[in-house]
Amino acid sequence: MIPMRTSSVFKSRWMALLWAAGIIWFACDVAGSQPQQGNASQNSAAATDANGAPATADDERKLAEALNSF
Repeated sequence: MIPMRTSSVFKSRWMALLWAAGIIWFACDVAGSQPQQGNASQNSAAATDANGAPATADDERKLAEALNSF
């Protein structure tokens, strides 16, 4: 993972700083490559039932009644 021996990295202050800068650069590169999240309402999918049909308010009411019966 490290292109040089770890025992030689920390013998010099400057090599340690370069090594740390490389680690920070790698972390920023990995974290910065994630897709940006937009508005949550734009990303949410419509609720569907097991057949793929859109769920109706009646379906949601029946589900709530079934969960409350426990």
